[in-house]
This record gives sequence, C-alpha cells and structure tokens, in this order.
Amino acid sequence: MSLKHNSEKKNGAGVFYGWYVIGALFFSMFLGVGVRQGFGIFVETWEREFGVSVATISIAASVGWLVNGVSQVFFGRLVDLFGGRIVIAIGLIAMGIGAMGIAAVGNVFGLIALYGLAVSFASGALSGGPPGVVAVRWFQRNRGKAMSLLASGGSIGGLLFIPFLTYLLIWTDWRTSWLIAGAIILVLGAPVVWLVVRNDPKDLGQTPDGSQRGSQSSYTGPQDTPLEAKTWTQPFRTGPMWQLSLGFLVCGITTGSISVHYVRWAISEDIRPETAALAFGLLSGINALGVITIGSWSDKIERRLLLGAVYLIRGIAFLILILLPGSAALWGFAIAGGASWLATVPLTTGLTADVYGIRHLGTLVGLISMAHQIGGALAVYLFGLVFDLWGTYDPAFAAGAISLAIAGIVSLTIREKRYSTRYAQPARQPAP
Repeated sequence: MSLKHNSEKKNGAGVFYGWYVIGALFFSMFLGVGVRQGFGIFVETWEREFGVSVATISIAASVGWLVNGVSQVFFGRLVDLFGGRIVIAIGLIAMGIGAMGIAAVGNVFGLIALYGLAVSFASGALSGGPPGVVAVRWFQRNRGKAMSLLASGGSIGGLLFIPFLTYLLIWTDWRTSWLIAGAIILVLGAPVVWLVVRNDPKDLGQTPDGSQRGSQSSYTGPQDTPLEAKTWTQPFRTGPMWQLSLGFLVCGITTGSISVHYVRWAISEDIRPETAALAFGLLSGINALGVITIGSWSDKIERRLLLGAVYLIRGIAFLILILLPGSAALWGFAIAGGASWLATVPLTTGLTADVYGIRHLGTLVGLISMAHQIGGALAVYLFGLVFDLWGTYDPAFAAGAISLAIAGIVSLTIREKRYSTRYAQPARQPAP
C-alpha cells in the first residue's frame, strides 16, 4: 500500500502518521547525538597519540560546540524556509562523511578541522532544533509526549553508542571506530529520514495529532497570547526568551563539560574507561525514561515547573561528583544526572512554541540553542584548563552546581500561565 494511500486513511483509523515521523527523527538523533557524544571516549587516546594536554584536545570539542551553536541558527532558519526533511537528511550525509574523515587526521589541528568544524556544523541539523520544529508541527495536544520521545533518541544514542564506541576502541583502534561510526550515519540515517519524514501534516492531508479537520484540537497557532512572534526579532524584547536562553546556556555548560570530561575525570579517579563508559550509558538510559516521563507530565502541568526541577536535580548531581569518592560519585552522578540530562530540550522547545508560536520557531529555537552551545564551548575548554592547572575537576564542578541553581530559579519564574497558548482563553463568539 502506498504512502499516499496510507495517509488518506480516515484520521483515527490505525496509527497517526506523525508517530512514524517521530520514529524517524528519533533515529536521526540517536545517531547524531550518540556519535557526537563519543568524543569524550577518545580524549586520553588523543593525548598520547598527538602528545598534547587535556586542554589542547578540549579546544577541538570547544570549537565544535561553538560552531554547532552557530549552525543551529543557520539550520533553524532553513527549516522555517524549506522544511526539516531535506535539512536533516543533508545534515546526516555531511556528518557521516565528516566522521569517517576523522579517521585520517594526524594531529590536533586536523581534529579541530574535522570534528570542530565539519562534523559539528553538520550536526546542527540533527540537534534538538530542526527535528523539534518538525515534531511541533505534527503535534499540539500530545506535544510534550512527542517531544520527549524525540529527545529520548539522543539519550538512547548515548546509552548504546558510548559503550559501543568504547569497545570498538578497545578491540580495534580509534581510526577504525570513527570509520564505522560515520558509515552507520551515512548508510542508515539519511535514507530513513528522507523516506519517512514529512515537514507538515498538511503534506499528507492530515492535521496535528490526527484530529479531524475543523476540530478544536487542530492547531492554527497561539490564540489570544500577547507574545505570538510576528517577526523573529520580536521575542528578544520579552522576558521568557531571555529566561529560556539563560537556562539553556547553563544547560550547555553542564552537559558539554560532562560529555567531554566525564570519562577523563573517571580515569583520574583510577576508574577504568570502559566502566566510565558503562556509567555514562546508564546515565543515558535513565535519562531516556526520565525524558519520556517528564514529557507526559508536561502535557498536564506547567512546563516551567518541570524545567526548574530538572536544573536543580542536575545541580545535586554535580555536588555528588565533589562530595562522594570515586566509584560512588561515578554511579551516583549517573543516576541523578540521568534523571535530568536531556529533559531540558523538549521542555524548552515546547515552551518556546507555546509562547511564541510556530511561524519563526526554527529560528528562535536555533538562537536559544546557540546559547546552549556557547555555554558548552566555554565549559569544555575551561574544565580541561582547570584539570591541567590543579589536577582536579572539583572547582569546575562547583561552578557548574552554582550555575544550575541559578538556572533552576530563573526557569521557575517564567510566567507561563500568562503567556502560553496552553492557558490562553479562547476568543468569545458573538451571541447569536
């Protein structure tokens, strides 16, 4: 039966096609986030291979986070103009080729060029922004659930790819590991997205959530909300945009630093790298469950409350790294950090759509994500520098905990009930 014929089934009969779109986008994030987070596994190997310090290796990751942030604005705008399907598919192709190219680098400058520039720029199409914009167009009533399932793709990517790449490194070498990772992205990722993803339910004659045309759940944008964005610059004159951006800046600081330095920190605590990789996998697995749970809750209660709680729980996780000894800290952080890791992505994207609408959502999410990546870029380098100077990550972890407390408080002060379309009163109809 053809895709077109399937799409013309009466809404409500069978599975709504939007869930197939979420499945394909889940897979793209599974590959893109999973492979990109694998950088931290190779830090010590590259130290020895290239004869440089942790801080020097961190430059490649830091540049990568910054480039990725800029590219998310670029790709977000392209999604607004051309749709997410082609943008995400091309991003997967470019990232796969770049990842395979890493296998040929001979020094840290090549690593900066391939990972820091090429792979990181391409992965901007696979980060939360472009896939999230597509998901938001397919769902309104079930937006939190859909966004959480999408974000869990990155968590499952970490759960499976981090141990997978670690054992590839043990069994083969780092060059073979990157060749295999790039080939998987190239051969599997791009075809799935191109064949399955559609930019908008209207492309298949459907409506958001699979509702009947003309029903109250059909999404037409925010109703009676004062902050609906007529232009992409307008939100910067309002408070929620800056509150969401500040929170995501801190999110970048704390996720970027851990993704690059967690395994290196574990080695400094005399923990085997494969054990650290398994702990990071556990973190990702717990996070997948947490993201799905929080996403379901976010369709019923205020997203700001969940967002604030996520930042505060992650702050506790950073304190665990300082206060507990080696192995206890490793597994304690995996549990507490896992409960809060990527849950910020669907909550932040959902809040942005609820407050500002979908007309310029790709650009707005790209700009907020750029704040996230700028925070990550700074933290990745500074955490490495702190370790080189003092032989410990504790001062950096303390700074992370403080910043997370601030982000949690700021998120809780977002006036969601005043500005969100979820709480807008429908326009009154004139009396007959």
